[in-house]
Amino acid sequence: MIKYENNNITSKVNFNGTLKKQLDNNKLFGLWIYLMSDCIIFAVLFAVYAIFSSNVTINLISNEIFNLSSVLLETFLLLLSSLSSGLIVIAMNKKKYQMLYCYLTITFILGFMFLCMEIYEFYELIKNNFSPDKHALFSIFFTLVGTHGVHIFFGLVLILSILYQLKNLGLTNTIYNRILCLSIFWHFLDIIWVCIFTFVYLNGSI
Repeated sequence: MIKYENNNITSKVNFNGTLKKQLDNNKLFGLWIYLMSDCIIFAVLFAVYAIFSSNVTINLISNEIFNLSSVLLETFLLLLSSLSSGLIVIAMNKKKYQMLYCYLTITFILGFMFLCMEIYEFYELIKNNFSPDKHALFSIFFTLVGTHGVHIFFGLVLILSILYQLKNLGLTNTIYNRILCLSIFWHFLDIIWVCIFTFVYLNGSI
């Protein structure tokens, strides 16, 4: 009788472990589906920008309009945040909780600085009469860069929620998977920004 009960307990444990692993895999698979849909959105925005930029008679996107040194600093900050987001996963796997908090905070600060610089760039463009209603090219520019900025904002909200959950719940399996999703999502945003920096800013200046 005891042996039978032990077998039932073992079966339930194995079933729960398998179910939990399957749910975790489904969450990561859902993230990849979401990123694929995001790729389609950004691909459409890049295509529309390419169409408008190739049909303008004057060089609207130029070094005279954009402060490339500021944009380069934005890129540097985001690349650093991508590095720190990778270190988050390493610290998590090594159970170094203080470093985990530290890298999450660093990633948040760098991302917040990037977002502030992007908002200030929009403010300067609008102040200098380069608002979205002035030309279709600026309209798609604000849409493309702004869409990336919105993603950064929600990434920052996710970091804050993870920090709050770590403080109150510790490193549970659910939070472990959320940190993995955060790292993948943040690297994706970094890749998109490199494309924006190359295709929009550098290409326009050249």
